Amino acid sequence: MIVYDKLWDVLKEKGISQNRLYKEHGISRAQIHRLKHNQVVYTSTLDMLCRILQCNDLSDIATYIPDKNEDS
Repeated sequence: MIVYDKLWDVLKEKGISQNRLYKEHGISRAQIHRLKHNQVVYTSTLDMLCRILQCNDLSDIATYIPDKNEDS
């Protein structure tokens, strides 16, 4: 599972609101909702967020957590 907990911390650090992402940067409300609920999002959205937030890596805003039910 991919979780976006780091994204909200980075947005807060940079003083960028969810409303600003929508109005100024064109990230749809639906994609913001999906990010908030750790659901599937477009890679283009992740690319835009990394550009806006000047990420060094996708791991600046997202974390992979292995599913506990997966076989090793």
